[in-house]
Amino acid sequence: MKVCLISLGCAKNQVDSENLAGSLREAGHVLQDDVEGSDWAIVNTCGFIEAAVKESIDLILDLEELKREGLVSHIAVVGCLYNRYDGDLVREFPTVDLWAFASDWKRVLAALGSDFKRARAMLPGDSPWSRYLKIAEGCDNRCSYCMIPSIRGKLSSMPLKAVIEEAERLVASGAKELCLVAQDLTSYGMDWDGNSHLLELLRILKRDLPEETWLRLLYLHPARLDEPFLEAVLVEGLALPYLDIPIQHVDEAILTRMSRRVSEEGLRRVFSYARELNPDVALRTTVMVGFPGESEQSLLKLLTFLKDMEIDRVGAFAFSPEDGTEASKMPGQISARVKEERLQRVMELQAEISLRRQMRMVGRCLKVLVLERDDDGTILGRSYRDAPEVDGIVELVGEGLKTGEFVTARVVEALEHDLVAEVV
Repeated sequence: MKVCLISLGCAKNQVDSENLAGSLREAGHVLQDDVEGSDWAIVNTCGFIEAAVKESIDLILDLEELKREGLVSHIAVVGCLYNRYDGDLVREFPTVDLWAFASDWKRVLAALGSDFKRARAMLPGDSPWSRYLKIAEGCDNRCSYCMIPSIRGKLSSMPLKAVIEEAERLVASGAKELCLVAQDLTSYGMDWDGNSHLLELLRILKRDLPEETWLRLLYLHPARLDEPFLEAVLVEGLALPYLDIPIQHVDEAILTRMSRRVSEEGLRRVFSYARELNPDVALRTTVMVGFPGESEQSLLKLLTFLKDMEIDRVGAFAFSPEDGTEASKMPGQISARVKEERLQRVMELQAEISLRRQMRMVGRCLKVLVLERDDDGTILGRSYRDAPEVDGIVELVGEGLKTGEFVTARVVEALEHDLVAEVV
């Protein structure tokens, strides 16, 4: 059968979609980009926050219209949206042919008349050079605003052997960069014996994979980042000097209400020590404005922190009161207008900081992974400073460049998110 698989949401969802794609191909089905003409249109949904829910529902509505027009034969909806709403969705969308929880790929294959065999494959159009390596599922942190434990369950770490074997398969298939993902990387293995085994995993990967392989860490909870860990990454070089450390906020009262188990002092200590170890480390964080009870003074603390720490990359969003979370019922809810105004202030400040950090790179040489040639012939790559999908790119100037290779390039221009560099 011809199958169009659409993946929404985060990098963890991308891995799930690739696992489903692999099982479909193993069963003899043909994956295609075009929804129209598909025997099955399968959407792997996100249900994390209101905006993601809306995106998923809008897509389902579009697929229903295509089915009515005879352009799609069957619709399957899988993943986090169904994990969160299950029966309500079935009643709302009676024309959907199949519903399945996240990772219940046996049910999907059975609906298509096929046996399930575990495999992984890229989605049509994706690049083979940079791949996500999911090392755990679920989360035990229980932040007061987050639905993940309800949607994905408790922390369940992948066995060390399984993670290493998956990493080796990805590298053997052409991957030059592995981006480690989980709801919280620092929790890896804590469901086994109460201790984090992330450093153990990194040392094995560093030992067993080709020397040039990039290892990138995405989502490190600051409460479990200590000096030995930072030294292992930034001095020993167990991973790229790129740290994605979502803080959400720095105001003590807000952090307590969020159940983040970290203080402003602790956050400053982590970021400052990382800078001390490597002044060029790329620091990324995520912040939330408009949490219940956030005052102007609270916001100023957050802005001051961003300014003081000179954080390279910031993802900012407004608090969304998700049904079923503790935070949705808290007093002191803030209007949409105020949240949007505060979000704008954060992003305006961060634009200045990001550009300033980018300008430091002008004249320097960076190792760049060549990824693709754009429609207009522009060659695009990424440096250690750029995570896929969320950060900028490096526009390369040079001849005879091949995708999937590493090159050395001197930065000649810096923009807020992107760099322009000449191959040397």
